[in-house]
Amino acid sequence: MKECSEEQNQQICNCTYEPCPRKGVCCECIQYHWKMGELPACLFPDEVEKTYDRSLEKFIEVYKDKV
Repeated sequence: MKECSEEQNQQICNCTYEPCPRKGVCCECIQYHWKMGELPACLFPDEVEKTYDRSLEKFIEVYKDKV
């Protein structure tokens, strides 16, 4: 199994919440957002991510016609 690289993840992370301590630590990010009933920034297009609406409802709204 390949090790997770925080530095490499930070280069591709589209999260715009700068003080986030989980940026680049995907396993912590996913756990945190799921616990809050949300999804992480990386699952949203950039323009949606900037709204900070990471809800499941927003995810479905964004992708419902793309399946």
